[in-house]
Amino acid sequence: MEFNPEKTAVIFKAFCDENRIRILQILKGGEKCACRLLEALNITQPTLSHHMKTLLDSGIVNGRKEGKWMYYSISEEGLKKAQKYLDYLKGEV
Repeated sequence: MEFNPEKTAVIFKAFCDENRIRILQILKGGEKCACRLLEALNITQPTLSHHMKTLLDSGIVNGRKEGKWMYYSISEEGLKKAQKYLDYLKGEV
C-alpha cells in the first residue's frame, strides 16, 4: 500500500469533529436523509452541508440525491481504507 500523507489527512479530518462523529453514529443505523440528520443534530443546514462535504471528500460517507434531498450512508470501502492507513502506521502493512 502506498502511503499518501495528503489523502490520509483528508480521511482522518473526517473524524476530528464532534458533529461528524455524531453523524457517523447516526449513519451506523443505515442510510439517512439530510432532513433526519438535521432533526437529530439540531444544527443549521449550512453547518450540516459543511460537515457532509468533509465526510464525502474523505470517502467515509457516500451520498446520493433523490428529489430535493440528499441521502447519506457510511462507505464500507472508505472505512476499510481508513483502517489500512491505521494498520500501515502501526507497522502491520
